[in-house]
Amino acid sequence: MVALDPVAFVRSTPPFDGLPQEAFDQAARAIEIVFHPSGTRLLTRGGEPSHHLYVIRKGAVRLEREGQTVQLLEEGEIFGFTSLISGEATLDVTVEEDLLAYRLPKTEFEKLLAHAAFAGHFASGLAERLRNSLERSQVASFQPDLGIPVATLLRGRAPVRVPATATVGEAARLMAERCVGSALVDSEPPGIVTDRDFGRRVLAMGRGPDTPVVEVASAPLRTVPAETPVYEAWRILLDSGVHHLPVTRGEEIVGVLSSTDLLRFTAAGPVAVMRSVERLATRDALPGYGARVAEMASALFAGGLEPIVIGGFVARLNDTLLARILRMAEADLGTPPTPYAWLAFGSEGRMEQTLLTDQDNALVYGEDTPAARAYFERFAERAIADLQAAGFPRCPGGYMATRWQGPLEEWRERFRGWLEKPTPTALLEASIFFDFRPVYGALDVTALHALAARAAGARTFLSAMAKSALTFRPPGGLVLRIRGDASKVDLKLKGISSIVFLARCYGLEAGARTSNTLGRLRAAFDAGLIAKDTLETLSEAYGFLLRLRLREQLRMIAEGRPPVNVVSIADLSSLERSRLRDIFRAIEDWQERAAYHYRTDMF
Repeated sequence: MVALDPVAFVRSTPPFDGLPQEAFDQAARAIEIVFHPSGTRLLTRGGEPSHHLYVIRKGAVRLEREGQTVQLLEEGEIFGFTSLISGEATLDVTVEEDLLAYRLPKTEFEKLLAHAAFAGHFASGLAERLRNSLERSQVASFQPDLGIPVATLLRGRAPVRVPATATVGEAARLMAERCVGSALVDSEPPGIVTDRDFGRRVLAMGRGPDTPVVEVASAPLRTVPAETPVYEAWRILLDSGVHHLPVTRGEEIVGVLSSTDLLRFTAAGPVAVMRSVERLATRDALPGYGARVAEMASALFAGGLEPIVIGGFVARLNDTLLARILRMAEADLGTPPTPYAWLAFGSEGRMEQTLLTDQDNALVYGEDTPAARAYFERFAERAIADLQAAGFPRCPGGYMATRWQGPLEEWRERFRGWLEKPTPTALLEASIFFDFRPVYGALDVTALHALAARAAGARTFLSAMAKSALTFRPPGGLVLRIRGDASKVDLKLKGISSIVFLARCYGLEAGARTSNTLGRLRAAFDAGLIAKDTLETLSEAYGFLLRLRLREQLRMIAEGRPPVNVVSIADLSSLERSRLRDIFRAIEDWQERAAYHYRTDMF
């Protein structure tokens, strides 16, 4: 049997891992090893306070208040600090499983509180602890630092400049000499000309090299500060559709960052996937898109990006792909007889999708004519088939544009009906469609946004929707205690959906202008519907669940298995299991307050 090294174990346990070596060495000399059998009462509420800080090596302890379990702590977790700091025993502490622990006397603990990071650990709430407790196992070999400033990619290259009086031919020759794809134009306001401009605005228009460069340049400039992180530059490029970003330091432009620069730095990043979508010429190129997105998500996650940020990139890529697919459908079927709007729902509508999931979409069009109905039936079938070929499975529940399509007035009636008669079917449909986001098309759907906004004053509807949301309950504590294959948790059903569905209620009541879950929580806080600590805890809990699910799904993909939402408790670290318990308890507390807020017992 390998001997345990108490000092090494404690040193690796937060917050001891952040102590200066000298301070830790002094404290380590006072570490004691203790063993307590199951059932031992270590602290009694109202009784003698703790005289030690405990670090659990093996076993578990149960924290209780008035007979109700507050928390279960396992290997790698710390207890006793609340009693040490307050001088009171505020909870009952009982050994759940035979306990082997390392303990530090009160006098040594108090000395360590002089170190701000150490003391801050015990002052932080659940939200702060969640930020730092998920193990990020590497699921991709690609792992650049995506937070580095964009200025580091410039490699000291000064931007090429031409005067406002220059011609296209002069600018092109200078760019060729310097082997660059752009030149700044010193006009008022300053502009930029690129090799793409020469193709689209000069050659394609039949113009010659004597064309004044100011007539084809783009102005004003879209610039980014030198300290902008790489992943933010990605977002700007994808959102703006430009391929060159001038980089500033103060008032001075110090270089121009191109999409090619980003492509070299992050070969599996969204810029590379976007290029492949832009070059998509036929339907034959659709297969493989889902795999490219999974590869990108794996790379970005390994590079340290949050799933929420990754979801934003995936949504922008999916939107671009969809636009390409719909244009192909228009080319096949001819010009649409009336303007239309393609709507996305679910995680895609909320811009929270990281790996491709079932399709959730609908089609709204303008005039209700037999020609329009016939056209858009064929149009939707073609688009849905192409999305399926690209890697988006068909929705098993049928929430797709092939079924959910119709003129705008018909959709307005649907929205009114859901609000005025919240039957179980209406609530199910509203919970899906109220996450809508128009993705492509010229039809203005402001009327649908206006109807959704009426939910803020529809108290009966909100109460019914909240009652439905409360059916998504976290698992019981026993599930997280069982080891082995018998204990599995569906992170989506038992955690993610619990937050998403209830956040939707609060967001609608607050009149949130976004369907994004974190945006809805923020709107609820701004409207005074939830407290700040609730906002922070739920936001971090949601982020933790998304990170954990994405990590496990990417591992499944790497092992050749289809990604699912179910994870085995045995595969998680003791700290991750503990944080899941904390999260589920926080969700339950929020659900209890929501049930009272929406009076769900009266509906």
